[in-house]
Amino acid sequence: MPDGVEHTSPSGRVPTAPDAGWAAVRPAARPVAGRLRGWGGVAAMAAACALTASLALLTLPATSPGSTPSALVTGPGVGTGVQVRAEDAATCESPEASLTPSGADGPAVAAVKRRGKLIVGVDQNSYRWGYRTPATTEVLPDGRKETTPGRLVGFDIDLARAIAKDILGDEDAIVFRTIPTNQRIAALESRKVDLVVRTMTINCKRIQQVAFSTAYFQVGQQILAPKDSEITGYDASLSGKRVCTAEGSTAYEALEEKSFGAVFKDVGDGTRDDPDLLTVPNQLDCLARLQMGEVDAVLTDNALAAGQAAQDPAVELKGKPFTTEYYGVAAKLGDDDLVRRVNKVLVDYRQGPWQKAYETWLKADLPGISGPPAPKYK
Repeated sequence: MPDGVEHTSPSGRVPTAPDAGWAAVRPAARPVAGRLRGWGGVAAMAAACALTASLALLTLPATSPGSTPSALVTGPGVGTGVQVRAEDAATCESPEASLTPSGADGPAVAAVKRRGKLIVGVDQNSYRWGYRTPATTEVLPDGRKETTPGRLVGFDIDLARAIAKDILGDEDAIVFRTIPTNQRIAALESRKVDLVVRTMTINCKRIQQVAFSTAYFQVGQQILAPKDSEITGYDASLSGKRVCTAEGSTAYEALEEKSFGAVFKDVGDGTRDDPDLLTVPNQLDCLARLQMGEVDAVLTDNALAAGQAAQDPAVELKGKPFTTEYYGVAAKLGDDDLVRRVNKVLVDYRQGPWQKAYETWLKADLPGISGPPAPKYK
């Protein structure tokens, strides 16, 4: 597959996205009059993408070309240090503080070099962050048609390639594995991926589970709703409204802490009977639910919400961000040398490539950001 992407789809084909963005699609939803609007009723495109992404991690082979099972599961790469101890959560004040940068090779970096590929968990349906461009079809001289699948592109994808280039000398020495929001930590713990670069917020709970790099982007939680909605933001206007979030997200945790009377939990959440209506595997599923009239609003990072609003002109960000959060690159706990190496990459990345990536992918929909957050070290 191009870009080293490993995933499956019910049709066996790779879902593609138009340049203007795309929305996750769901199996045969009931028709809802009057809500399929904006970007041509994106959610009505039905069936494969969101389901594909939610199943992708479970159906991936354990290895990739050039890798060995031991490198992915229990072999070299298991560091001996621990970045954050469990008791730190009780006194956690600066979860975004990370290990000092270093270019030294330890066991985790050495395992990546032996394999010859960096395996990174990413998203393929977050517009501007990690998404797939359309496939292209060329008519050959003999009349046959040759189709080239689209490429994974976006702000997170650029950063992942920069890390691969630093470690392996080639930005294409990378395997992208698409993973749903609620499987990011599991993918690291099971060593299906070396790193997760997937709009993952650093917080006190997560630093007990994974090791984060320094912060590479600042975001805040914000409400996304139809322009004609009476919802005004993360406030009392949510009372009685159905609010969609991604499973395992900080947005869901915010609603657990203070919901303003919103309805945000599915009956059977986290069980086999979970209908994935209000809590969904991937954030973009929420936009599809919103377009189909199955929910009234979405709560997510404003950076992701801005991309969704760019996909559908009938929705908009409501109110103001009510949190300050930071995205980080995540590694398995104990892979200290890999975290230090990523932090070394970020030192250089902040000096120019970050701004270029921001202007390419995010500035049009998320203007006014002067630069990346300053790093904090332990």
